This record gives sequence, C-alpha cells and structure tokens, in this order.
Amino acid sequence: MKKLFALVCLSWLLIGRAFAYDFVVAQDGSGNYKTVQEAFNAVPDFRKKVTTIFIKKGVYKEKLVLAGSKNLVKIIGEDLRNTILTYDDYNQKKNIFGEDKGTSGSSSIYIYGGDFSAENVTFQNSSGPVGQAVAVWVAGDKARFKNCRFLGFQDTLYTYGYGSRQYYKDCYIEGTVDFIFGSSTAWFEDCTIFCKQNGYVTAASTPDSTRYGYVFKNCKITGDAPTGSFYLGRPWRPYAKTVYLNCELGPHIKPEGWDHWGNENNKKTAYYAEYQNKGKGFQPKQRVPWSHQLTDQEAKEYTRDKVLRNWNPEKE
Repeated sequence: MKKLFALVCLSWLLIGRAFAYDFVVAQDGSGNYKTVQEAFNAVPDFRKKVTTIFIKKGVYKEKLVLAGSKNLVKIIGEDLRNTILTYDDYNQKKNIFGEDKGTSGSSSIYIYGGDFSAENVTFQNSSGPVGQAVAVWVAGDKARFKNCRFLGFQDTLYTYGYGSRQYYKDCYIEGTVDFIFGSSTAWFEDCTIFCKQNGYVTAASTPDSTRYGYVFKNCKITGDAPTGSFYLGRPWRPYAKTVYLNCELGPHIKPEGWDHWGNENNKKTAYYAEYQNKGKGFQPKQRVPWSHQLTDQEAKEYTRDKVLRNWNPEKE
C-alpha cells in the first residue's frame, strides 16, 4: 500500500509540473517552443488571465518584443545565471537603411504589455562598452521583476513608459553612465546596484505632473568603480525625482552626490533626496545644497503603496 501511495503521489506531482506553466521554452526542443519570441507570439491577445512561460536554461540571443496586446505575461527562468535573454544592438549600430539605431532602437527586449512579470531571468545587452546600449525597455504599466539580473554598460535599464509603474525586488542591475533611466515611476527594493568604471547611477526624466520617480529602498549601491567616481543621479529632464532610503552607499559615490547636468535651472526643479543611508559613500554634509536629507515625517511619504499609487506588486 505504501508503494502504491508513493506512486500515486509521484504521478500527481508530475501532472502538476506538466500543467504548472502554459508554455515551456527550450532550445533543445523539449518544450512548446525553441525561442522566447515564439512563446510571446503565442499568447492570446488581451487575455484576461496570466499566461506563464517557463524558460529553460540557455543563452537566447533574440531581439524580443512583447506586444501591447499581450497583457498578464509572466516569464520564469529555470536558473537565474543560466537563463539569459540577450542581444547586441547599440546606439550607433546601423539599421538596414544605414541609419543609427539610436538608444531606443538598441534594446534587447521591449515590454509593451501591461502586468508583465519576470523571475529568475538574466537580461543582457552584450554589445559591450560602446555607448548607449539598452538591455531592457519597459513601457507597460505594472511591470514586476523579482530576482532578475540586468547586465550592460551605458543605459542598461530604460524605464520608458510615461505613467508606468515598475517594481524591482531582489534584483541585480549593473552599468556605467545613466544605467537606470527614463520617465516611469519605479520602486527598487533589496536590490544590488553595481557601478562599473565611472558615471551616474540614474538619469530620471520624471514628468512634472508625476509625484514620484525612482525610489530605492534597502538597496546596496556597490561596484568595482574607483573611489569618488559615481554620482547617484543627474536629471535627464528638468523635474527628475530620485530618492534613496536606508541604502548602503559604497566609496565610489562622490561626496557631492548629485549632478545638475550642466543646467543651473535643474537645481530648482529636480528633486533628489536621501534618508538614513549608510556606508562610505554617504556623506550628507558634503552633498550639493540643492539636494535633501529627509526628515522622519517626510520619509513617511515614501511607502510602496504611495509611490506605486496603490498597486500591490506582490499580489498576482
């Protein structure tokens, strides 16, 4: 009886695994599709339920587009470091007409669909230190990334979407110049931000009508960049907003902290702030005078619910 019971339990476990995902992507042909783009294309337009896509280990060199009609798509990698979505376009690389692809044209993946989720996946732009080269371009609202890696140099992560809310939890993001940039509202929690060479962690372009831009909570701002070689941010657009809360800042962060991108007016419109940071890179008395150290009362305005406008990213 015990053997029979064990066999029944095993059969149910196997059945459960077989139906755990809607699609499986595997380069060896053991899944439903061999490429990620094929799986994206197979998602029914405007489906009202979550479509789960399991991606087996492998390096998938594809320039990916998740269309705006593909909502509620969730991708899960088999292994964080060995499930890699990558491409090698960059700003000055030529298209078929001999024109520069541009920063937006350089991305390895474009995410237009709303309510997108990714777990255990590495996103990469593999073109190297050749100028602007985006790994991930996110336009859709309510985008979630958990335990993901974002690899690149300049302009690694483009939070493109106007009005888009984005959530990054337990992620690793690396780069050089402006490697987290764009107009979206994004909450980064328990993330490792890895600074390479020298540059700027962020280049927000927060619209003047948007209350919150980037908020980093309990993040580790580290890297192998030289001491005093990185700014926490600079304003790509005048009303850029970036706040670091309870973060650990490495010695590569410049004492002045923030840059105004050569425009004196940006000092009046950009909003840059910190709250109870720590580490060798946290030198509040040497910060630029137009930045802010939040009071306890001011810091209460920076909760996840408020920043993400009552969207709970932990709820599927």
